Amino acid sequence: MATLEFSGKTALITGAGSGIGRSIAIAFANSGARVVLAGRRQEELEETARLIREGSGEAFAVSADVTYERSVGALVDQVGPLHVAVNAAGIVLSGAVDEMAAEAFAHVFDVNVTGLWLSMKHEIRVMKATGGGAIINIGSNIGARIVRPTMGAYAASKAAVSSLTRTAALEAIPHGVRINCLCPGPVDTPLSIRPGEDRAARDARVAATNPSKRVATTDEVAAAALWLASTAASYIVGQDIVIDGGASV
Repeated sequence: MATLEFSGKTALITGAGSGIGRSIAIAFANSGARVVLAGRRQEELEETARLIREGSGEAFAVSADVTYERSVGALVDQVGPLHVAVNAAGIVLSGAVDEMAAEAFAHVFDVNVTGLWLSMKHEIRVMKATGGGAIINIGSNIGARIVRPTMGAYAASKAAVSSLTRTAALEAIPHGVRINCLCPGPVDTPLSIRPGEDRAARDARVAATNPSKRVATTDEVAAAALWLASTAASYIVGQDIVIDGGASV
């Protein structure tokens, strides 16, 4: 019987210190999972852990940089048996194709693509050894479905995430490891606010162009992640699940 219950399971969430990653971590903890929180900023991870423990959940904060394989390997080895992984670490840097600095472009790919690849590499390794699991990569509707001016580096990185997800999914499913990608549109986090905007301006911009007239909440993305990792989605493999209020239709 399909269930959204994760008691007795361990979930690793990268980028868990804020935004989408934090909400996903809290959602899994509220569903009974032991949650391992990973990210570069220990103070933010500890705040996520505090919020989870306030709700009687179990959480452990581990500082890690997904762009360094030694750091990622050590992180995953600390977790022990791993049942769910959500790779939410990511950055947004904007700039026109003919104006963006090479260093900025490379940094976007280091975090969004190489960091995600390294995370999957070690998560798959552990899951194959312990009987399978579910991996969810956080992509974007930008790159997976649409593009925007000045968002070339980000769009290219998230298109790579979608492609890498599909390849890894085909390789891993024979071992019981199910991999998919969540592709949100604008979500109520600081990453959705463009340079020169405040939150009100962001909301007005989205309302003018999005069929649903609003940004998503982080809890809406977390609910989708919970379902996608659950037995309710057991036949979904290698897919982009777009959560954007109809923006890319």
